[in-house]
Amino acid sequence: MTSKSDIEWTEQTWNPTTGCTKVSAGCQHCYAEAMAKRLEAMGSSGYENGFQLSLMPARLEQPLRRKKATVYFVNSMSDLFHEEIPDSYLDQVFDIIRQTPHHTYQILTKRAVRLPEYFSDRAVPSNVLLGVTVENQEHGLPRIDYLRQVDAHIRFLSVEPLLEDLGELDLSDIHWVIVGGESGPKARRMHKEWVESVKQQCDTTSTAFFFKQWGGWGADGVKRNKKANGKKLKGRIYQSYPTAVPL
Repeated sequence: MTSKSDIEWTEQTWNPTTGCTKVSAGCQHCYAEAMAKRLEAMGSSGYENGFQLSLMPARLEQPLRRKKATVYFVNSMSDLFHEEIPDSYLDQVFDIIRQTPHHTYQILTKRAVRLPEYFSDRAVPSNVLLGVTVENQEHGLPRIDYLRQVDAHIRFLSVEPLLEDLGELDLSDIHWVIVGGESGPKARRMHKEWVESVKQQCDTTSTAFFFKQWGGWGADGVKRNKKANGKKLKGRIYQSYPTAVPL
């Protein structure tokens, strides 16, 4: 079964693979790794290998069984473009996506270098939103250029966790930017000036901006429960979506 998601910008999660390996600063306190270890301890199906990368072919056809139009976040517990996932398996994933045009699929990766390689002779289905993680300048900013090389209907950035001031962003051909702070006991602080800079640049380029949460640190620099820190930026909730996303 796919799972209903608590992530504000999606509806369901679909994990045709599970597990991953760390590649950059944003991976340091990976929520999926912690969750996978809990699920392994509980004996949950699909997590017998904990957070080791695992293909889950039995899950491939799950979206076919859902007739209601749904927004799926693909691989909330993995990275679909992990270098150890063969192209042949990716082809199977995208074949399911093409068979279900009534669904919308959000695919997010930190392995952006693989995007133009894989899609060099393949089209991105029109019901796919393709995104990359941009947590800092060193690892995150270069991913945007790889994403821009792919002809996707909607390209988006997940600026979460935002770990530093990103400076000047090139948002050309980027349709959506999601920003959020890190959660958990070891969360790193996100400064409000960093968020406001991204918001201002989105406004300038008419890019949809979605502020997800402050995370473990509030706008006032106080560490507390993420729910208490809230989802407001300058006293307002900013949660806009790119055109044609049915949410």
